[in-house]
Amino acid sequence: MAKIKKVPMRKCIGCGTNKPKKDLIRIVKNKEGEIFLDKTGKKNGRGAYICFNEECLEKAIKSKALNRAFEMEIRDETYNELINSLKQD
Repeated sequence: MAKIKKVPMRKCIGCGTNKPKKDLIRIVKNKEGEIFLDKTGKKNGRGAYICFNEECLEKAIKSKALNRAFEMEIRDETYNELINSLKQD
């Protein structure tokens, strides 16, 4: 009997749906407190996951989900950078 490989699932902090990790993009807060998109999913730091669309990111911003995930107040410039880097994909 073949062993079925378990697919790692993560929850989008925007819409709240569970999806396979590879279908989401990771947002990272590193030790210096910088917040950025991690396209590789391998960078060090605390991560939160979001769908590959702007609506989910905007929902996460409105509900302050990123502030809760990273336990800090996030500046508008950081949100704008996240939106811009998401648009580039």
